[in-house]
Amino acid sequence: MTLRARLALAAGAAVAIAVVAASLASYVGMRHDLRAQVDRALTNRSGGFDRYPGMGHGPFRVPQPPFGGAGGYVQFVRQDGASALQEGGDTPLPISKRTLEVAKGTRTALFEDMNVKGTHLRVYVVPIRAGFAAQIARPLTEVDRTLRRSALLLALIGGAGVALAALFGWIVSRAALAPVARLTTMVEEIAATRDLSRRVGATSRDELGRLASRFDEMLGALDSAVSAQRQLVADASHELRTPLTSLRTNVEVLLTRGDRLSEGDKARLLHDVVVQIEELTRLIGDLVDLARDAEPASTEPGVQLDDLVARAVERAQSFAPGLRFETALESQVLDGVPERLDRAIANLLDNAAKWSPADGTVEVRLAAGELSVRDHGPGIDPDDLPHVFDRFYRARAARSMPGSGLGLSIVRQVVEAHGGTVTAENAEGGGARFRVRLLTRA
Repeated sequence: MTLRARLALAAGAAVAIAVVAASLASYVGMRHDLRAQVDRALTNRSGGFDRYPGMGHGPFRVPQPPFGGAGGYVQFVRQDGASALQEGGDTPLPISKRTLEVAKGTRTALFEDMNVKGTHLRVYVVPIRAGFAAQIARPLTEVDRTLRRSALLLALIGGAGVALAALFGWIVSRAALAPVARLTTMVEEIAATRDLSRRVGATSRDELGRLASRFDEMLGALDSAVSAQRQLVADASHELRTPLTSLRTNVEVLLTRGDRLSEGDKARLLHDVVVQIEELTRLIGDLVDLARDAEPASTEPGVQLDDLVARAVERAQSFAPGLRFETALESQVLDGVPERLDRAIANLLDNAAKWSPADGTVEVRLAAGELSVRDHGPGIDPDDLPHVFDRFYRARAARSMPGSGLGLSIVRQVVEAHGGTVTAENAEGGGARFRVRLLTRA
């Protein structure tokens, strides 16, 4: 069953319950009022019967009420079960055990329903004097007929109300679910065409409008992710082409002309091959790190950031023994992925070491949730400053140096994945400074 049909059915069911409840309440209230009128008339008719003679004096005459009102059918009952009808009466009323109890004085006046020769009667039993009770009866024919007509009318109205409710429920559900139908059609078309540039377009501010807006945002995020993935593949293909071509050329020279090369030339070619393989390995590793769309779910609480920085500085010092690393590290704790944070810190230190003079100094500071790494090299050209964190971007001065142009991109990805920011600037007195701001506990 479709959602539209379920909504229409639910609306019809809700109205049906309400209509049935209202109809039952109306019927019960009408029945109570009509029978109450009969009961009041019988009660008013019962006055003065204690003046009538006792049993055995023959039929008695009951005065009719004024203006032709309904007088009722009267029968006297003695406590031993004998009865006497009013003058003109020919059908005795049934005498129940409760009626005898009223005649004996052990029960107060009461009302009874009974059927006599197919006629539905309402009977009021009232004590009139010691040992006697009077039964005053009135037919309920008109009351029953009115109730039957009312029940039929209420049933017809209720049925029409339920049918109209189902119809209006179908119409309303169709209008209410129109945005869902458009969203479904859009999803099916996007799944068929893989066109993530399309948008639903929210037309309201209700729940469905917010759903459409969130869906458009999701499509935008997917479109950006797919575009970034395609750009990464295109950039990676371009960057891999040069070292692969050079590596293939050197290997072909070794294979085809290796026997004619001197030992020195062979050694240089083999050294170039090893360097190119190392460059490819580093480039592929950077691509793998950069291709991660999100940080791993295994975030560790209480990572000691100052310890990570200290260990990264020790490794950088071993790779660049001619440089001096000055550190000032305060205790900083955060929740994160240690391996990824370590890679980002190492990339910053490698970048600083690459641009520092042979006997230069790299200043590393960690305080108040900010990691600062400064070198004393030539600094960053103002034209290059907006692009230093772009993938595969290499400044003109860096094109003769080893590297893939992905190190700082990895830094930005890791920092942003941890809810932080990274910026680059030219420091006073020369050199470049990189600032990493992270959400730390202390």
